[in-house]
Amino acid sequence: MALPINIEDLLNKQKVEDNRIEFKRGWNPDKIYHTICAFATDLDNIGGGYILVGVEQDENGIAKRPVKGLPIETIDEIMKDMVGYDAKITSSNLRSISYNTRVSKEEVDGQTVLAIWVPTGSNRPYCVPESVISKGKSPLKYYIRSKASTIEARGETLDEVRALADRTPFDERGNEAIKIEDISGVLVYEHLKTVKSKLAENFAGRPLEDILDEMNLLTGPSENRLVKNVAAMMFCEHPEKFFPATQVDIVLFPEGSIENPDILVEVPKIVGPVPKMISEALSYLRTNVIKKRISKPDDNEKSDKAYNYPYQAFEEAVVNALYHRDYQEREPVEITIEPTHIDILSYSGPDRSITTEAIKAAQRLKARRYRNRRLGDFLKELDLTEGRATGIPTIQKSLRENGSDKAVIDTDEDRTYFLMTIPCREDMIDSNRLETSTVSHPDIDTRLLQILGQSIVQVNDAVNQSIIVDKGRLLQILGQMFVQVWKRIRDKDMVPKLIMGTIDLLCLLNESEMTANAIAHNLEIGSTKDLKRKILFPLIDNGYISMTNPDKPTSAKQAYRLTQLGYKLFNS
Repeated sequence: MALPINIEDLLNKQKVEDNRIEFKRGWNPDKIYHTICAFATDLDNIGGGYILVGVEQDENGIAKRPVKGLPIETIDEIMKDMVGYDAKITSSNLRSISYNTRVSKEEVDGQTVLAIWVPTGSNRPYCVPESVISKGKSPLKYYIRSKASTIEARGETLDEVRALADRTPFDERGNEAIKIEDISGVLVYEHLKTVKSKLAENFAGRPLEDILDEMNLLTGPSENRLVKNVAAMMFCEHPEKFFPATQVDIVLFPEGSIENPDILVEVPKIVGPVPKMISEALSYLRTNVIKKRISKPDDNEKSDKAYNYPYQAFEEAVVNALYHRDYQEREPVEITIEPTHIDILSYSGPDRSITTEAIKAAQRLKARRYRNRRLGDFLKELDLTEGRATGIPTIQKSLRENGSDKAVIDTDEDRTYFLMTIPCREDMIDSNRLETSTVSHPDIDTRLLQILGQSIVQVNDAVNQSIIVDKGRLLQILGQMFVQVWKRIRDKDMVPKLIMGTIDLLCLLNESEMTANAIAHNLEIGSTKDLKRKILFPLIDNGYISMTNPDKPTSAKQAYRLTQLGYKLFNS
């Protein structure tokens, strides 16, 4: 059985938290089954875990390379023994329901490693004999994970473990309404390919049901297998069929919701699987909301770049909203855009294990229980989120580094909603004009579009994020530059850089005049000769910039400035 994640990510402890991975130098059934029991019980809703047998760890907790491995014949014997050991695991209330571990032989560094995947069990909590190898009676005990270790559950912790009976998180529950045919095989395959799972290698020749089963996306007895909710969240083209209001609504108030609530623009709702909703919401914000200002301080040759909103703050906030929302709530995630701030609202609110003081501080919100632990696993594998309780600190750090005020979190006494307010950088509020239409791919020479290829998205973002008001004229300029100069450049990969350099140059000259040396230093575009030939002189010919000393074009004191036509780009 192949792993749903790449083995190298586990060895390097990437995309999965430290406390969910345990390395074992050799095979010790008793200790290993204590850990299996702890992962399956999953008291803290971390999403189960992985045990790699035949791997030692270094002083930093990372796998030692090359790995030690296990003899292949030993692994075959271990896997036979595990069938019997699995049968000794007992579920909640001592019901005789065994837990089936998922085992894979992995080739690493020329050696064979035994990888044991232990998803959270659907009939938790689980107990196991203190000694699974004992021929006689051995007392049944419960185990939990404490940081990166496995310990026996005792006292109040034991009571808490026993109280887990039949308390399966929503995203892990089977749903009778979801059928196998509702799950897109294309989306499943693309995900497996993206995370480099071995399950992608022979995907085409196998029934989708078998693949979903190996991904632990089915539950229930063999005669009545049910698709888990998380499968529809991730791999259904229209999960809103099963979870009403699973969508992102974006509303713009160009003059402010209080100042003029009657003027608003509603963006078409964003629907689809969770990764798609995240991607499309972020794409809209990146393209239509984020603005970049580039300026050169008088006391420094290097330019400063500032944004009305740092992209990373949006990235974390949107992911958090869709990761932690309650998919049983019939309310969408709402993003409200105003000149001074952006609100991201989701339902329901923070877990009650998070204190009111922590919410007010808006620094680190660490819940004891996670609402959608398995959904979080998938998002981590896609690098859409880093891990537990890291989102808010990352948002605040990105705002602080951008020179913006802190984000604010709000909820009500009953914790029915979670509202994050991200402020616009104060000195960019006046220029923070909310555009109500999307600038699509630049309407310029089709040859340029062909050359740009995938870079067109990056270039489009650069156009939209610039503080240049007259975007239409800017696109016209870029088209002129291409026809006059750039189409003759042999290295076509250089063209996107020149486009973005041109935009930054115009913004710099809007602040103050600059020498060619200073411009080249700021744009990181190479020699001043290239700069002049590929950007400066074409802009002069088209009337957008001029020399400060045109009578002495080669003067060491020569600088460049915007013309009246150039200034119109910023004051259209």
